[in-house]
Amino acid sequence: MILVLGAGSWGTALAHLLAQKGLSVVLIARRQEVSAAINNQHENPYYLPGIRLSSRLKSSTSLEGLLPKAKVLVFAVPSHALREVLRSLKRLLTEPIPVVSTIKGIEEGSLATMSQVVVEELGAPWRPMYTVLSGPSFAKEVVQERPTAVTVAGFEVHITRQIQDLFYVPYFRVYRSTDVLGVELAGALKNIIAIAVGICDGLGLGFNARAALITRGLAEVSRLGAYLGANPLTFSGLAGLGDLVLTCTGPLSRNRTVGLRLGQGESLDKILSDMTQVAEGVRTTASVKKLADKLQVDMPITQAVYRVLYQREDPLHMAEELLSRSLKDEF
Repeated sequence: MILVLGAGSWGTALAHLLAQKGLSVVLIARRQEVSAAINNQHENPYYLPGIRLSSRLKSSTSLEGLLPKAKVLVFAVPSHALREVLRSLKRLLTEPIPVVSTIKGIEEGSLATMSQVVVEELGAPWRPMYTVLSGPSFAKEVVQERPTAVTVAGFEVHITRQIQDLFYVPYFRVYRSTDVLGVELAGALKNIIAIAVGICDGLGLGFNARAALITRGLAEVSRLGAYLGANPLTFSGLAGLGDLVLTCTGPLSRNRTVGLRLGQGESLDKILSDMTQVAEGVRTTASVKKLADKLQVDMPITQAVYRVLYQREDPLHMAEELLSRSLKDEF
């Protein structure tokens, strides 16, 4: 049995994919109405409305009796909720099993990546069982079986291969990597850049400005990754450039939407109150800004987005400030 924890759009899409392969999958939802809709209507009307899900997919709001049967755990909860979820699980977990994180964020306060949170809470024996799945992948298109390519990174090759095989179907191609840190950082940091690009689009600054922000955003993300010891090539791959482009340009991107509406003059409080799902980039911006300050890594786009989100700076002033920075070499 595969347990997928988190019944948002992405957790639902991956659970559906696995169920369609004929595997035994239970999707753990926080809300009873979500679980009931999946079981009775074969639909998640709250996060993927109008899309038919596999009739094989089952859902529950309780892990009671399920954890001892689990062969793989998939985490699709918000980054700020992972530690609490792990603490509720660990007394029920008897031995390490493969873990797949699909979470794109950095924990507030501790500034830990999700792999670090898992090891801190569950212990060192869980480290070799950990993998992270990331890449340019909107949940809706995955359920619609549109071609998608992602990366899975892990600490142990045989576990990574196992997860690669587990998720692969012809329309969902999975590449593997050993750079867990790079894949986690790329997935988290691209959301900050997507907010910046959304602001740029909301201000009507044009396609040239958008392309410049994406490119310089990639440089910024890669700079922090290299400082922390990630493989620079990761940031030019699916988990890096691929996911960055999709999140910055795709209309289904929650983080780009936050930025777009900010650029159009709406308040952050109003934007977040309207959203049914978490835009991870809002919290991640605060974490990464703190990390960049601590390490003294130059991240001007992150700093600018932070001021718009948390200091209520005028988005247009943010754009003007980025454009008026001192001239320098590109590389």
